[in-house]
Amino acid sequence: MNTLSGFIKLGLQTAIAAIFLQIGTIGQGYAQSFSFSGKRNKETFSFSLVKNLIILPIYLNDKGPYNFILDTGVGQLVITDPSLVDTLDIKSKRTIKVSGYGGREEMEAYVSTDISISMRGLRLMNVPTAILKSDVFNLSNYLGTKVHGLLGYPFFKDFIVGINYSTKRVSVRLRNRSVKKLGEPVPIEIIDNKPFVTAKVDTGNDLLEVLLILDNGASHAVSLEKHEGRKFNLPDKNIPANLGVGLGGKISGRIGRAPSLSLGSFSLKNVLASFPDYEHVGSKSLHKDRNGNLGADFLKRFNLTFDYMGSVMYLKKNQYFKDPFEHDMSGMEVYVEENNSNNYFIGRIEPGSPAEKAGFQVGDQLASVNFKQANNFTLDELSALLKSKNGRQFLVEIYRDGHKTMKLLKLEQRI
Repeated sequence: MNTLSGFIKLGLQTAIAAIFLQIGTIGQGYAQSFSFSGKRNKETFSFSLVKNLIILPIYLNDKGPYNFILDTGVGQLVITDPSLVDTLDIKSKRTIKVSGYGGREEMEAYVSTDISISMRGLRLMNVPTAILKSDVFNLSNYLGTKVHGLLGYPFFKDFIVGINYSTKRVSVRLRNRSVKKLGEPVPIEIIDNKPFVTAKVDTGNDLLEVLLILDNGASHAVSLEKHEGRKFNLPDKNIPANLGVGLGGKISGRIGRAPSLSLGSFSLKNVLASFPDYEHVGSKSLHKDRNGNLGADFLKRFNLTFDYMGSVMYLKKNQYFKDPFEHDMSGMEVYVEENNSNNYFIGRIEPGSPAEKAGFQVGDQLASVNFKQANNFTLDELSALLKSKNGRQFLVEIYRDGHKTMKLLKLEQRI
């Protein structure tokens, strides 16, 4: 599945939640509100959309720009690139340890308020920040573009924030300014600095009301983790999948389709739903009533307006609304070699998948696809090809052990 960047968030969310539980009162005593420069009361920013994720350039301590994922699923600022500790000259910091899944050794992170954020016309000082000492999640490799961290609650809490997936622009404006609201209002609840929403999901076995984190920083459509203290009943048709990486190792689970998922008056059909193993994720959730999260593959079908202080968001369907939900049909995961965006490698192959049947192996380097050099594609373009059409065939040339080999890959819609 080419959704690993979304399910990295399952491990990352747990790590960051643990970090900020340990931060405690570190942010108290500081004025932590974005302010406009001059007489401005509105700003608009362009963003890049990569694997459904919004990437914004921001400045830290007046240096940059650095690429940050705009992420409703994290409660504070998170720096995933440890090299920025020296670059930003962060002097006031302390180290904490965070335990991960699966028995891996503890991860260390810095916490600090010695960070300022600036964007055109906006500035925020003394931001409580977690800085990972090791980039264990390698987001840059799986997105094909350099990512330095995640920006969440501090950006959303003071403004009305609009996300227009159609034009790839984010707008921010003051709440005390008259704004024409576009779209249908849907109540949200802010819990631990993250927005939650109530939705209805038909899993094929049950029609349930669920409490989900609104998480546009996860690339999948929906993750269903637990219900009433136990795992969800799976749809009749599902496939096993490695859903990503937590601090303690791989997160396994199943992927199927929910016949419907409803939010407000909107109902989408045949939604790809992921079911992480309960022991890996659901049993470790820090919020007992949370059932899962609603990710960007669902949310991008709307242009969104968030009003955290008003406990509401607005939905207006856009040109992506009727697009089918599709999974990777190759069964192989492609990543970028660190510090070299032109080299694509296979990082994982699903058992019984078209990639395994065609003879691909972990570690193969992609040389060309249908006689077009692989380095002429972006990683996003390659991912789109691998879920483009059931039965579509590609001639894929690979490097293996210093030799070139040609493989015929036939895509298969397995769910």
